[in-house]
Amino acid sequence: MTTKFIGIKEFRQNIADYADQARTGDVRLVVMNRMKPLFEIKPFADDVYLDEFVDSITEAERDVAAGRVHSQAEVMKEFGLS
Repeated sequence: MTTKFIGIKEFRQNIADYADQARTGDVRLVVMNRMKPLFEIKPFADDVYLDEFVDSITEAERDVAAGRVHSQAEVMKEFGLS
């Protein structure tokens, strides 16, 4: 798999093109800001991973419906960022 490093500004300006590259090719994009990696975009490895992803979304939706959620303020406080 090829890895490309791109700046956040370049990513913002060309997001559709980069999404197509990640979806159709064997490419991993690492989005950087001031020489620090922010996040990566890469294609799903296989259907098994996709099934796990869908399962985790379903579980998250059940947590929200049951009220098992935290506010941003609570999370910030927990990590000492408030």
